[in-house]
Amino acid sequence: MKKRQKLKVSCPLPKYEMKFREKGIFLIERKMGSSRRQFLTNLARKKGFRVEDMISDAVTHIVAEENSPDELWKWLHNKNLGDLPGVEVLDITWFTESMEAGKPVTVEDRHRIGDAFEILSQNYEFIESEGPCLAFMRATSVLKSLPHAIHSLQDLEGLPCLGDQTKAVIEDILECGHSSKVQHVLSDDRYKAFKLFTSVFGVGLKTAEKWYRRGFRSLEEVKADSSIHFTKMQKAGFLYYDDISRAVSRDEASAIGQIVEDTVHLLVPDALVVVTGGFRRGKEFGHDVDFLITTPETEKGEGILHNVINELKHQGILLYYDIVDATFDKTKLPSKRFEAMDHFEKCFAIIKLNKKLVKCDGQEEFAGGKDWKAIRVDLVVPPVDNFAFALLGWSGSRQFERDLRRYAHYEKKMILDNHGLYDKTKVVETKSFQGKILILIV
Repeated sequence: MKKRQKLKVSCPLPKYEMKFREKGIFLIERKMGSSRRQFLTNLARKKGFRVEDMISDAVTHIVAEENSPDELWKWLHNKNLGDLPGVEVLDITWFTESMEAGKPVTVEDRHRIGDAFEILSQNYEFIESEGPCLAFMRATSVLKSLPHAIHSLQDLEGLPCLGDQTKAVIEDILECGHSSKVQHVLSDDRYKAFKLFTSVFGVGLKTAEKWYRRGFRSLEEVKADSSIHFTKMQKAGFLYYDDISRAVSRDEASAIGQIVEDTVHLLVPDALVVVTGGFRRGKEFGHDVDFLITTPETEKGEGILHNVINELKHQGILLYYDIVDATFDKTKLPSKRFEAMDHFEKCFAIIKLNKKLVKCDGQEEFAGGKDWKAIRVDLVVPPVDNFAFALLGWSGSRQFERDLRRYAHYEKKMILDNHGLYDKTKVVETKSFQGKILILIV
């Protein structure tokens, strides 16, 4: 007997008229969720919008919900889009307003209002104007913490850290859809040159200033000038620029963490290795991976950093390193500078990460089609007595640490740094032991 063939029923997807072909929208699924993303995709297509299922150069508008612009730009940078600067990275509010209008609404700064203050604070940092830089950094932190968008100046009532300058910028954005001050910065040659030069590992503001004054505006011009003598760090920065200028994902950071932890425990089994920085704060992307290494007994920690570096060399994965010896001197502590560098032994390194060690789905392609990627890694070795404060200081964020130290100084009459907490009025030093806080009379 012949088998009865099953009736195949085809259910083609509904086709909608595409009215706005020039705008290619891509919805970020992370935090939005797959079901909501599918619902919004169908809604937009029904209204004539072109919504792309995959990220590509055809996308002009990236729409995200409850994701930070900083993380999204780092994620996009890894996608190797041909025209990344031309892509709009927008909050969901732009999408919902476009759906209500039945057409793509004009992109205004209020759809990405946090970015404006980040740009302004970075520009003031480049020109070494500390006051306005701090003011806009605090404004950025305040606006990012809000559960809602700013629609009017009344929404700012009662909010801290918003001075006249920041309110003027917000008012400009709300009234005109953009900030003339931000547009001026973005078109400024000095800002663009400094942003580019300082993206190179080992290049700070002074070097960027020097190159800018010599008339350089691109990295190619800098590298082509034979009169420039690069430091060892800068040479490594240029050599591995394609890798270390790209964002480090959480999966890559975890793989690096396993390498560091295994190497340290091979030498000192009971040593403590803790990731710090943005990844400790839960970020999905970062520019490097920072670790604190300490031992429960001070004697075991002697020489541990040099031994770790030698072992990484032996493994053939250490591409660059620069060890900074400890300058820990209790007689010179505490430092009264809010951002003074700590005195712990540390190493600034670049480690070769094999692609096979990265455990994730949908893994990104490494630059140049290689099977490995150069990753920036910082290793810091504080004594166990100072570990808790070092962990607090290296976890960040930069603005949080600054405000925390200001609070300790002005509100509590104490001095907080990466080494300890000091009571100025009672001459008391607070220390830590294996993460626990102790009070000692000194």
